[in-house]
Amino acid sequence: MPNPAPARNLPGYGRNLPHAQWPNRARVCVSFVLNYEEGGENCVLEGDPRAEVYLTEFGATNAPGPEGMRNLSIESCFEYGSHRGFWRILDLFKEFNFPFTSWAVGRAVEHNSQVVDAMEEAGCEVASHSYRWIDYARMPEAEERQHITKTIEVIQSASQRNSVPMGWYTGRQSLQTRRLVYEEYKSRGLHEQLYDSDAYDEDVPYYVPAPDGTPNEHLLVVPYTLDVNDMKFCNTPGFFNSDSFYQYMVDAFETLVIEGATSPRMMTAVQRVPWRYAAF
Repeated sequence: MPNPAPARNLPGYGRNLPHAQWPNRARVCVSFVLNYEEGGENCVLEGDPRAEVYLTEFGATNAPGPEGMRNLSIESCFEYGSHRGFWRILDLFKEFNFPFTSWAVGRAVEHNSQVVDAMEEAGCEVASHSYRWIDYARMPEAEERQHITKTIEVIQSASQRNSVPMGWYTGRQSLQTRRLVYEEYKSRGLHEQLYDSDAYDEDVPYYVPAPDGTPNEHLLVVPYTLDVNDMKFCNTPGFFNSDSFYQYMVDAFETLVIEGATSPRMMTAVQRVPWRYAAF
């Protein structure tokens, strides 16, 4: 039987870090990430009690607004991301022929499905950021299961290639998220291709036992680098301009390059729409 949540693993790889064998003998694998969330955030129009306050351009001290009242300024900030920021960043990565992974929110894709086609044309991976950009911690299991199913269907429907997202990162996950995702992919016969990124605990990928408790099955975990993330422009203390964000990325990369001489590492560099463009 599956546990409600996995036990903690504090030892990890320890001193026995595996050799990742990246292509071309690379010391570090850098995964660039674009979170596409516009339209998936808390919004009264989506049936939410209040407008979004998390990681907005109004800063960490942004207080919740009145219940049942739209916040047009917040909505407009998110809309800038889908209007301009997304295309600006996509064009930059196309210019340098660097494909990225997009953690795409299902509801955001429903509002603007053209982004999936654009990213696939550029050779990017469209992965799942769940159906809403909200906190899933207290959501009933049955409702979260519906969100997982709907996310897969929405992204697959938007894909010109009929592609199912094979990576999953909810972010503000519940205790049952990993198991529910695994069970959904297993019902589709895709669990062996799935990878999970709701983890921040390593510099290399690793496997965990199947979240549904099935013996001799495993799930690939590709850790997410939460600190190399432009969300810190909205947190205190955090980045204060593009130079500080850039220098932080460089410092992280150079450290891993040195360590990668004996055991190659990986990192993610996360960019949200719409700002912080100059750092990239």
